[in-house]
Amino acid sequence: MSKPIRCILLVDDDPDDNFLHRMIIEDSGYCDTVKVAETGHQALQYLVDTSSTNYCSPDVILLDINMPGMNGFEFLEEYEKLDPVYHAKVVLMMLTTSLNPDDEHRAHRHGVVNGYKSKPLTRQMLDDIVKTHFSE
Repeated sequence: MSKPIRCILLVDDDPDDNFLHRMIIEDSGYCDTVKVAETGHQALQYLVDTSSTNYCSPDVILLDINMPGMNGFEFLEEYEKLDPVYHAKVVLMMLTTSLNPDDEHRAHRHGVVNGYKSKPLTRQMLDDIVKTHFSE
């Protein structure tokens, strides 16, 4: 049986969160491949380096806000400048520890953001993403 999501890109500087989120994604059975970028710069580079043998075009991006160097909002600004082919049909979810309601409003002002969730990622969140964006 084919999985509804080919690839999820985790963009988060916290290795513990990435480990936990990868386990939850893999245990769900919804996704073939999980890629991790620990900075916004790495994520942008990954998205445009489609010639890499390890490249898998993400169907879902789970983006943290609070990261050093380039935070999630700075990533969004650069992401929106990319050729639309790099973000066409991508479900981009903010996944963060931020409880600031201004952050959620700010995230939704970006047209590419499909949702805003609090960490940690849960199986229910994945169920909702699949039901909302990948059901036929």
